[in-house]
Amino acid sequence: MKSVSVIGMPVAATDYAGAVGWILEKAGGADRAYAVEAANTHVAALARSDREFGSAMDRFDLITPDGMPLVWTVNKALPVGDRLRDRVYGPTLMLETFRATDGRPEFRHFLFGGRETTLERLEEVFAERFPGAVIAGSYSPPFGDWPEGEFGRVCEMIRACGANLVWVGLGCPKQERWIAENKDNLPPGVYFGIGAAFAFHAGEVRQAPASVQKLGMEWLYRLCMEPRRLFRRYLTYNSLFLYYSVRDRLMGKSG
Repeated sequence: MKSVSVIGMPVAATDYAGAVGWILEKAGGADRAYAVEAANTHVAALARSDREFGSAMDRFDLITPDGMPLVWTVNKALPVGDRLRDRVYGPTLMLETFRATDGRPEFRHFLFGGRETTLERLEEVFAERFPGAVIAGSYSPPFGDWPEGEFGRVCEMIRACGANLVWVGLGCPKQERWIAENKDNLPPGVYFGIGAAFAFHAGEVRQAPASVQKLGMEWLYRLCMEPRRLFRRYLTYNSLFLYYSVRDRLMGKSG
């Protein structure tokens, strides 16, 4: 799959159909763990500014353009006829993957992360929307430091239920670091760093209207909803993304 460097991160020039096709191909015959990330400006800027996190992202097999600024950057490097019409937004990628596996029992989902109440609600929502999709298991890990042996217990849960599509909702950047650090020891399957998708689909957090998302202003909508939690993140990483983009362009680097 063709990728384009976006401030140093290889972002796939793909749409939902291409991403889901890749995911199902890998999950269907997985002989190892594959890592998937829907990256926005926060993820891209953090990977560029934080060497440790950047090394973690280097271990991901598929990085899709979640944020519209990433789509715009990717499109600058593509011929007009190949340009992306939309982003590959993490929460929607989750829906499209569930839709594609509805009625296909060879694909088994595991929900990992979030509160127990969130996971219970999430299972109810997906059972109603995609009754033929198999949620083989779910687990809410302890908050804070994990007790000794917790990683082994998680792996055994995934292995025992036969899951090959594992949705990891531990929050960014914890979930990306967890997947990358443990990739060689995880049961075979496709692992997703899925961020706020659990809370969105469980109805705990409101998503921005489609028109706002299309303009690349979802960050502003979410900032208005949760200003105290998100102000510093958006101020820092949106600014860094813009800085690195301009700097790379002036230095003649792609992306």
